[in-house]
Amino acid sequence: WGGLWGGERGSGEERGCGEGQWGGQWRGGEGSGEGRAALTPRLPHGGQWGALRKMPEDGKEQQRRRQHKDMLKCVVVGDGAVGKTCLLMSYANDAFPEEYVPTVFDHYAVTITVGGMQHLLGLYDTAGQEDYNQLRPFSYPNTDVFLICFSVVNPASYHNVQEEWVPELKACMPHVPYVLIGTQIDLRDDPKTLARLIHMKEKPITYEQGVKLAKEIGAQCYLECSALTQKGLKAVFDEAILTVFNPKKRKRGCPKCRVCCAII
Repeated sequence: WGGLWGGERGSGEERGCGEGQWGGQWRGGEGSGEGRAALTPRLPHGGQWGALRKMPEDGKEQQRRRQHKDMLKCVVVGDGAVGKTCLLMSYANDAFPEEYVPTVFDHYAVTITVGGMQHLLGLYDTAGQEDYNQLRPFSYPNTDVFLICFSVVNPASYHNVQEEWVPELKACMPHVPYVLIGTQIDLRDDPKTLARLIHMKEKPITYEQGVKLAKEIGAQCYLECSALTQKGLKAVFDEAILTVFNPKKRKRGCPKCRVCCAII
């Protein structure tokens, strides 16, 4: 159970990075050397957040963490089709995935230099589908930092951060810090995307709205990026590292967002 179940909430395809249906493979991360046939998920009966939080790691997760004692675990959550998988693949492989087959499991291990020091960062993708709300938290144990993602051109995913994702993380891992990430900023000026939003009587989420939400939910900070152009992408994972070693304490009733430099 230490692994992550792939797939996304919603069935939409996003710019060559399709998300939605169960993939036909078990995907290991870059350099992981792991591979398995796909497994059929079964939801636990009567599962509760508290019970899921106490679930032990499986053998592979324990072995992985023993082999990389200093590896930091970063889990990415958020609605489907907001670009979580593209975010990870673009960063780990230094290239945007033009063609992507949805997989059951995604894990990447990357070495990142922050402040002149190298860190091993384990990046974990998660399923955003509502059908896996009870299954997804099995991937949360031993997480050092969460990245809560929403698409700046998907207002529903923005609202779901506060309505769904923050409550889930607080119920499962209340003491783990999280960073709010606005994705797909390259689509803010895309004519087709803007036309779609206008038709729905909506607008792209602004940077100021992202900062406001980060303060409201007690996030460490708010950052924006594009997996396609890689603008702001490195800053996202640099901040993940900094958050682990220097988390901002959240005071009850006074959620303040740490000042961050967002590259937009």
